[in-house]
Amino acid sequence: MSIYLIVLAIYGSFIFITNLDISKVPPMGRNFIFILILVYLIVGLISFLTMLNHNFNVQSQFKELENKILETNLQIKEQELNYLKKQIHPHFLFNTLNTIYGFSLKKSEYTPEIILKLSNLLDYILYQVQKPKVAISEEVAHIKEYIDLEKIRFQDRLKVNFDSQIENESLQIPPMLFLPFIENAFKHGNIINDYLSIDIQLKFTNDRLLFNCSNSFIDKNEAMTNGIGLENIKKRLQLLYPEAHSFNITTVEEQFKIELEIKLKKDD
Repeated sequence: MSIYLIVLAIYGSFIFITNLDISKVPPMGRNFIFILILVYLIVGLISFLTMLNHNFNVQSQFKELENKILETNLQIKEQELNYLKKQIHPHFLFNTLNTIYGFSLKKSEYTPEIILKLSNLLDYILYQVQKPKVAISEEVAHIKEYIDLEKIRFQDRLKVNFDSQIENESLQIPPMLFLPFIENAFKHGNIINDYLSIDIQLKFTNDRLLFNCSNSFIDKNEAMTNGIGLENIKKRLQLLYPEAHSFNITTVEEQFKIELEIKLKKDD
């Protein structure tokens, strides 16, 4: 079709412009193959530029759409993380307030000390936790404070060991990353042979953060494994460290064990 139209145009111009006088036609205009190639080159060049411009516009629109999708996903992720935080923190606070209530009923001499330690924990929970990340030394300090609170509550019925080996104490982690696990161990752990036994290990080496927590446990205590707290923590880990963490729960010989390993990036 294109060749037919080009030939028709050539003969039409020859008839109406030159009045059938071939001497008026330039030498190149008499070469049909040259005209055909020239027309296709011009059309091809214009088509190429048009397609290139169209492709650039499509790519720009696609990139803009992709950025909007990523931004929306980040907002959803942030909202879900905030939602999980709001569920974890009141859960933690409620249990601590129960401890204070029990000691106040007994008019215990430890009540002022518990309130003081709780105020420090509240500062961490209500204010520091709003930050995306805190130094791991802050998390360790508040873990120790929480353990001190529980020591007052359990008195001589508690055996607890907390071993922290952190090469870089300024390492940044999300707040309340490990504290809920420990709170869960105290809340749902069982007293066996007159003691609630809890062993906690936290280690950071070779860009890997290792956390182990075990407590004495009776298999009938289903709340330990099916509680809302642990489910929220699992979801939070999936959002914070997707495909960069392993989380295992095992029960062996009256021991409930949590093993968490997080592979941190260089910029973490």
